[in-house]
Amino acid sequence: MTVKEYNRSVDEFADAVYRFIRSDLKDESRARDIVQDSFEKLWRHVTEIEYAVVKSWLFTAAYNNMIDIIRKEKRITHVDVLPDRDFTYENPSSDLNEILHEAVSRLPEQQRTSVLLRDYEGYSYKEIGDMTGQTEAQVKINIYRGRLALKNYIGKVETVI
Repeated sequence: MTVKEYNRSVDEFADAVYRFIRSDLKDESRARDIVQDSFEKLWRHVTEIEYAVVKSWLFTAAYNNMIDIIRKEKRITHVDVLPDRDFTYENPSSDLNEILHEAVSRLPEQQRTSVLLRDYEGYSYKEIGDMTGQTEAQVKINIYRGRLALKNYIGKVETVI
């Protein structure tokens, strides 16, 4: 990859990587730090990476960095240990975007990450599996369960609008 392609990748992908990490961490400054670290790592490997795979490489590097930070802070939760939460929407509001963000934030981490990468960023199941270290089947299961939980939380769109 050339320096010009690196600069173009910063312009094209920095915002998307930032939004993805911020949606999981809910902390703007840490999300910015992770994005900066990912681009720094990309710069160190600029001669080894083709421009065609830069977007996927950046998302993978940012995701792995985020997971490392979460593990260091011991905030990772396992699906089996999750407390029973009331996963239904009760607050009457007309802001569908706010309701959707609330619903996504309630998902377990692996489901949230898989749903965001698939539905917001448009990655294939295989690409998501490569980024998260899961099998393609596990990614499909996480996306299905996440979407089902979102559907149950939101209910009918007519009741929200």
